[in-house]
Amino acid sequence: MARIEYQKSKPSSQKWLLGGLAGSIFLIISSIFIFFYPFASEEKKVYFNGSSPILFKGAQQGNALIEGNNIYIPFHFLKESMDHSITYDEKSKSVIITTKDKVVQMPTDSLTYFVNEKPVSLQLSPIKSMDGDIYLALDSILAFYPIQYHRLPQTGAIWIQQDGETYQTGRIIDKDINREKLRLRTKASWQSPYTAEMNKKEAVSIEGEKEDFYLVRKANGISGYIKKEYVKKEESVKISIVRESKSFQLPKITGPIHLTWEAVYTKNPNAAAIPEMAGINVVSPTWFSLAGEDGSIKNLASLEYSKWAQAKGIHVWGLFSNSFDPVLTNKAFKDFETRQKIIRQLLYFSQMYQLQGINFDIENVNPEDGPMVTQLIREAAPYLHEAGLTVSMDITFSAGENNNWSSFYERPKLADIADYLMIMAYDEHTAATGPGSVASLPWVKRNLQKLLTEVPKEKLILGVPLYARLWKEQTKADGTKEVIAQALSMEKVKAWLTERGLRPAYDEESGQNYAEYYDETEKANYKIWIEDEMSLKKRAELAVKYELAGVGSWSRLFADQTAWTALNILSEKNITKNE
Repeated sequence: MARIEYQKSKPSSQKWLLGGLAGSIFLIISSIFIFFYPFASEEKKVYFNGSSPILFKGAQQGNALIEGNNIYIPFHFLKESMDHSITYDEKSKSVIITTKDKVVQMPTDSLTYFVNEKPVSLQLSPIKSMDGDIYLALDSILAFYPIQYHRLPQTGAIWIQQDGETYQTGRIIDKDINREKLRLRTKASWQSPYTAEMNKKEAVSIEGEKEDFYLVRKANGISGYIKKEYVKKEESVKISIVRESKSFQLPKITGPIHLTWEAVYTKNPNAAAIPEMAGINVVSPTWFSLAGEDGSIKNLASLEYSKWAQAKGIHVWGLFSNSFDPVLTNKAFKDFETRQKIIRQLLYFSQMYQLQGINFDIENVNPEDGPMVTQLIREAAPYLHEAGLTVSMDITFSAGENNNWSSFYERPKLADIADYLMIMAYDEHTAATGPGSVASLPWVKRNLQKLLTEVPKEKLILGVPLYARLWKEQTKADGTKEVIAQALSMEKVKAWLTERGLRPAYDEESGQNYAEYYDETEKANYKIWIEDEMSLKKRAELAVKYELAGVGSWSRLFADQTAWTALNILSEKNITKNE
């Protein structure tokens, strides 16, 4: 019988299984470790692009043009980053810079530029044109901006700093540290690309921080993130740059401004026949208006009127208007040369007629031409202030986009330039809108509150109407309704009410007295929202409540004696408040 042998098998398959499982676990753990462990990136990223990069407010903003030892910066950089008001005048091929006390004209490729029309000679042209771009010599504009600059080693970067900028100085610690850890990173992470390497004890500027990283800048201008533990803080630095400028003083007016406009259409009124106007300390006669595309001005001024006003202690702010012509305005305001002509004439008239101020009444302008209006005021202010004149500008409440009577006003910019803005708080309802108040109190208050978010209260003068509109609604024979509006002075309103034996009633919605009358003969209904002593007192109280600079009324011809008494509470309440 054959012998059968039995052999015990080894568990080799189980061992292989366990080994494979352990290997897989190791690979998974290794992958996780590799994925999450912050191995430093070896990728280097170029920090500056191109030659002579401009470093401003922590970032490259274009490139400078270098000619010998002269540095030129692009016009678009200056306009976009530092001075939104700088302009380029196509007709004269000049850059126009304005400050509080200077108007600077820098013609292209010229060795002369002009400050308040006075020539300044240079050894090099302050303006260059190249490949369709305009460049300004950096040294030539230092007198007009609170800036300084450094040309940095190695990179050749132009570092421009502004007055008031602050940063912290620091130094890399004096320890031997792995060079990967001393690289400046594009983000607050070692896994991000690096821009430069640091050395121990190297000086840096600390410009920010994120989590446990500082954002630092090397002496050559390159910046990046580095761990806080490798940087020792030193001192804080604040840039302080003082640029000399002339100070000016406005003609002094006692108390809040109480102005009235004098409407002059053909000839001046007989000043001797003007009744006393309690509280009035400024008159603004409508003497000057734009006459031609060349900037010529129509003049209706009267020295006799000025002397009458000054004898009574009343300041005269001659009014200049654009004749409310949008086409004429565009042609006259678009060029530096014609704007300067307008300004020169106003300066001449101010001396001839012994004025204390100029009031700009620019209305009915295409919305896209708004910057031209602002530029005229910006260029006029230094000259007018130098001549000791107050600069005021009439504006309207905001009334939506694409509105020739509202949209073009750059209110915050105008407030920064002018001494006062006169808000013409009237014409809420006109023939275009249909019957309603000239300026209901809720409408004035609501829009005034909105305007005060853009314009400082101490620069705002509340314009009030001294007229009312008489509305006539009549149904014609063909069944159509006709609406006609007629502006009436305060005296004529009273006469109209008396003739019809009407007693006005208080209208809660408008905050004014209101009257209505049906004429049987005409088959017409008349409505009027009245400007009287009560409504004018309420407007003066608004000026007091919001601590405005004063009130202005349109116009003297529409007033009766009760108007001055009502508006004069502005002065009375202001005195009481100050006491």
